[in-house]
Amino acid sequence: MASPVCTLLLFFYCFVWLYILPFAEAAKSVTYDSRSLIIDGERRLLISASIHYPRSVPAMWPGLVKTAKDGGADAIETYVFWNGHEPSPGNYYFGGRYDLPKFVKIVQDAGMLLILRIGPFVAAEWNFGGIPVWLHYVPGTVFRTDNEPFKHYMQNFTTVIVNMMKKDKFFASQGGPIILAQVENEYGLYELAYGQGGRSYTQWAAKMALSQNTGVPWIMCQQWDSPDTVINTCNSFYCDDFNPIYPTMPKIWTENWPGWFKTFGGRDPHRPPEDVAYSVARFFQKGGSVHNYYMYHGGTNFGRTSGGPFITTSYDYDAPIDEYGLPRFPKWGHLKELHRAIKLCEHTLLNNKPTLVLLGSKQEADVYEDQSGTCAAFIANLDDTNENTVQFRNASYTLPAWSVSILPDCKNVVFNTAKVGSQTSTIEMVPEQLQLHWEIFVEKPGIWGEADFTSNGFVDHINTTKDTTDYLWHTTRLFVDQNGEFLTKGIKPILLVESEGHALHAFVNGILQASASGNGTVSSFSFKNPVSLKAGNNEIAILSMSMGLQNAGSFYEWVGAGLTSVKLEGLKKGIMDLSNTIWTYKIGLEGEHLSLYNADGAKNVVWKTLSEPPKNQPLTWYKAIVDAPPGDEPVALDMVHMGKGLAWLNGEQIGRYWPRKAPTDKCVKTCDYRGKFNPEKCYTGCGEPTQRWYHVPRSWFKPSGNVLVVFEEKGGDPTQIRFSRRKVSALCAHVSEDHPSFVTNNMQKVKSSLELKCPINTQISSFKFASYGTPAGSCQSYTVGDCHDPDSTSNVEKLCLNKNKCIVELTEENFKTELCPGKMKKLAVEATCS
Repeated sequence: MASPVCTLLLFFYCFVWLYILPFAEAAKSVTYDSRSLIIDGERRLLISASIHYPRSVPAMWPGLVKTAKDGGADAIETYVFWNGHEPSPGNYYFGGRYDLPKFVKIVQDAGMLLILRIGPFVAAEWNFGGIPVWLHYVPGTVFRTDNEPFKHYMQNFTTVIVNMMKKDKFFASQGGPIILAQVENEYGLYELAYGQGGRSYTQWAAKMALSQNTGVPWIMCQQWDSPDTVINTCNSFYCDDFNPIYPTMPKIWTENWPGWFKTFGGRDPHRPPEDVAYSVARFFQKGGSVHNYYMYHGGTNFGRTSGGPFITTSYDYDAPIDEYGLPRFPKWGHLKELHRAIKLCEHTLLNNKPTLVLLGSKQEADVYEDQSGTCAAFIANLDDTNENTVQFRNASYTLPAWSVSILPDCKNVVFNTAKVGSQTSTIEMVPEQLQLHWEIFVEKPGIWGEADFTSNGFVDHINTTKDTTDYLWHTTRLFVDQNGEFLTKGIKPILLVESEGHALHAFVNGILQASASGNGTVSSFSFKNPVSLKAGNNEIAILSMSMGLQNAGSFYEWVGAGLTSVKLEGLKKGIMDLSNTIWTYKIGLEGEHLSLYNADGAKNVVWKTLSEPPKNQPLTWYKAIVDAPPGDEPVALDMVHMGKGLAWLNGEQIGRYWPRKAPTDKCVKTCDYRGKFNPEKCYTGCGEPTQRWYHVPRSWFKPSGNVLVVFEEKGGDPTQIRFSRRKVSALCAHVSEDHPSFVTNNMQKVKSSLELKCPINTQISSFKFASYGTPAGSCQSYTVGDCHDPDSTSNVEKLCLNKNKCIVELTEENFKTELCPGKMKKLAVEATCS
């Protein structure tokens, strides 16, 4: 008989052959019925992973796709980002991060399928929901309703994308990877606000999509009145109770949110892997057939692409692959094991109807069985507090609270959603001590060059800038009598400002007086602050700033921003209202106009070289020449000691930075996975900057001579700017003897095992801890229990040392399993990679 390890490997290769390799062959037809998609005549149960191509860089795409496939995904899902592809009417761009055909080809070459969500409205916390800003200024246009200008441009763009995909034979009907296409996005949430125009638009969008003749089915998500020609799908944290409108359609989950987004000044939300796995298992238990993680890799909102407003530059999303492209353990590993367990049930699930078996007040099983005896079962404990033991088919099964056990043969539990056996990675941001010699260029507060216009009162910020920049200067003049009471008594007047959003810096006579902003919940704000005035003429200059445009909502394109009221309190005449005085305006920064962020533009000014750059100086451009950080780990820019602004490397837009701190309350030390999740359930990061590190892709670096440019709005300490390398410093894992174990293809059970895996190009170099017996504690704080195999360390070293990955089984060949009879034993290890 083969050893357990050989048996496990044999099963693995059988699994790869049976479930992964078929996708390497190009699909030729995609149809569906009430149970599933049918690809080339075969029912498919599909796991899909969202990866948005502009939120990473082309050099990362092959690795991201491979990591998704290694994690058990069959398909990649992406939106198409209209405003990135059509920056002006009829002018299209498909280069760099927006090279959609290249991204699709990489997916195809990996032997994976693709779900293309054309939209072209996407929401996605992306600037303006993905619709080009210029479209708002086409006369008579109203977004997302029965409006001729909008429909004209939407159909044009959809046709451009479809024809591009057809040209490269990317649709499954042409032998390509695209099996589904989506039109519109979550419109059902807002349709009612548009009345009959909204209902007509829904029908038009579906008809327009079908007229493209892609040869693959079209879907609409969160659309409860879609016609029977498209499949309506679910977006939520849980979709087990969802059913499509029409009984002829399969149950598809287009967005399962494994985490959540962040806003500057907000806390850091996390969704436990146990709950993500629970939601997925329940979906397939209740008849689901296509499931997509939104996001599987969130990535980065480079430049000014984030929406919201106030969405952070990081779009990490607590996803199974982190912002930098590294698998997030244990989430990635736990879901990989879940996918493998579900795939063992695929044929049985898709070819049989379930029988519901009630096992308790909050316990139930769905059993899929045919006349030959082939059987698969999902046993769920819906109790969000208590563990329960149930009887199922004359056997006893103990179910942790809020969990699902998967039995591909209706006998053996191969996976339980609440039992995490995957490794945990300890991630460190390792700073590089680079000697940065800064040159500076300081902008003058207020109007630079010729003013753009003047107005008696305020103008809307967004309508004025048309999102060509975050910045809009407002200036006005005020004469103060030298006999003013506040001057003689030394009492400062109070500046009172009201704004629709999003942020501002107030200067008086060239000196920064105050900064204020809204937040991710409420964009508008008001503030009052003492200011220093002098006798005679005074200039008040206010720099208004946008922080990404609204990305969703009814009539969201009409949401404005900018100043609405400016008053002074404490003058001789009481409160002086400056709102309707003459204001002079200038769009953007001088440095933006001169393109100081790229090599050619930097030549347009004289930079000052100082031995020590000034600290806490507003409106300052910093430039330094840097070498690429050593190694091949992902790189980030540490901006914790800076104020707020923008950063570039070699002309590439890193994005907005703002180490704004989160509130100090509502965070948890440990997250209880039990019970329904919401984004406020498991916060971390209280009292800390929402985003400290900013991803700088390795492919943007040259070996030397890189130009780093930073624009600081309000002041910081540039001497503390650092590059940091994102490094896996330790691996931890533990598994018990009763952990669900995989079975071979002939249903022979395999012993519990523990898997360790280092990042690419690194190996397991040492073990800080290893104990088989009754170890206690958690990662980085394990301790030996009263039962311990003294050979634990040497045994795991034999199996794992100097390897990129290894599997350690809890067998008598590896450990003294006869130790401590009657006690439940487990293995816990902590290793380092180098």
